[in-house]
Amino acid sequence: MKNEKELMRLCFPGDEARLPWLSLLLHAYAVIDNGVAEAVKVEEKKKKARLACAKGCSACCSTHKDIPVYPLELVGLYWFVVEKTLPPVREALKGQLLKHEKGAPCPFLINNACSVHLLRPVACRQFNVFSKPCAENEDPFYTRRKDVLIPIENYTNQAFSIMLPFYGITDEIAKARAIKNRLIHTQARILQECNWKELAIRMDNFDFTRNQHLR
Repeated sequence: MKNEKELMRLCFPGDEARLPWLSLLLHAYAVIDNGVAEAVKVEEKKKKARLACAKGCSACCSTHKDIPVYPLELVGLYWFVVEKTLPPVREALKGQLLKHEKGAPCPFLINNACSVHLLRPVACRQFNVFSKPCAENEDPFYTRRKDVLIPIENYTNQAFSIMLPFYGITDEIAKARAIKNRLIHTQARILQECNWKELAIRMDNFDFTRNQHLR
């Protein structure tokens, strides 16, 4: 496992200085991404099959109805969508968020691409499929689980441990206990069941305020 000095991650210096939780999230995502890269190497060697997921493939975004998202991830998504998305994706995304109904496909999918790819949740980062792309409406977790990536637990646990101060858990012993008891997982919500209309309203408020300042 890479140490902290070797870990490459996204950086938003100004925003991280203003939003202390953002560094936790970005650091955790970097650990997850490194874990996925390591797991892909292991699985490709073991399965003798190449990773099927590639740019432009969005089957899981449409077919999966129970993607878990954690409170810190929700805060990150709100920040990224409100402050970082740009036209023309911004307008399309706002429209989808306003129209989104519970249980519908992921509202962040725009033209078969993830509009929040940089801040996509852990569940999305870790879901990878080998051998062949998913068929239409296929969830390979149920149809061919042997082709689905098995994340490396140590990386996942480390990432969630990094997130724990957001929830008020800073003591290392308490962190270890929380990870062992899977405490953070009790906080997960289903992404498709969230009220994303509220996020669209936040986007409108941000745009209005910004335009007022530019006048």
